[in-house]
Amino acid sequence: MLQAIDLTKRYEDGQLALDTLNLEIRPGEIFFLLGANGAGKTTTLNLFLNFITPTSGQALINGMEVRRFPLETKREVAYISENVMLYGDFTARENLEFFARLDGKKRVTKNDCYCFMRRVGLQEEAFEKRLKTFSKGMRQKVGLACVLMKETDNILMDEPTSGLDPKSASELMQILLHLRDEGKSILLCTHDLLRAKAVADRIGIMKEGRLVMLRTRDAFREDDLERIYLDYMQEAVL
Repeated sequence: MLQAIDLTKRYEDGQLALDTLNLEIRPGEIFFLLGANGAGKTTTLNLFLNFITPTSGQALINGMEVRRFPLETKREVAYISENVMLYGDFTARENLEFFARLDGKKRVTKNDCYCFMRRVGLQEEAFEKRLKTFSKGMRQKVGLACVLMKETDNILMDEPTSGLDPKSASELMQILLHLRDEGKSILLCTHDLLRAKAVADRIGIMKEGRLVMLRTRDAFREDDLERIYLDYMQEAVL
């Protein structure tokens, strides 16, 4: 489970990037966090990952505060960024093996890697090819396989569908639905309204560091999500 309790971040230049965020993503839930660039989405992820320190408030993973238990909480969460940082001179399998060992898995077989790559839909002829020859969609699948191999309860994603073709984006959403059914807590930051409406259990809209809207699946499916989003983007934050 992921929790933010009055989570606030003000940078050294005075910018209030996140303003008293209160949020809970439960096991077996896909939560989409929407907002324009600079709304506070990536700051939220960075606080959960302990990449930056909050000004006040708490970020908790499975009940542990990230600041107090940085190593323990990192074992409980997996992260995939918009531009997946992998090693181009490694093959797909070698990338999985490398990151699995970084996560403390001492026994990782070739077949283990193959199983996870099949699960994310990477074509088998690519398993032993170097990543520098891959398209963005193929790299994203390798990154997702690395995330799955970590076998954590919580997954953070930052714009995972950016730059993907419709087929790859749809395949990614299907994988997320399977992960939700396995009881994972999934926080996904994105601009992708179409995917949000298709698979999210809840949706939040952020603006100027504040969570200005929070709706469940039933509520946002009855409404025009695009209109709601644009209305909130035009309104002033009080």
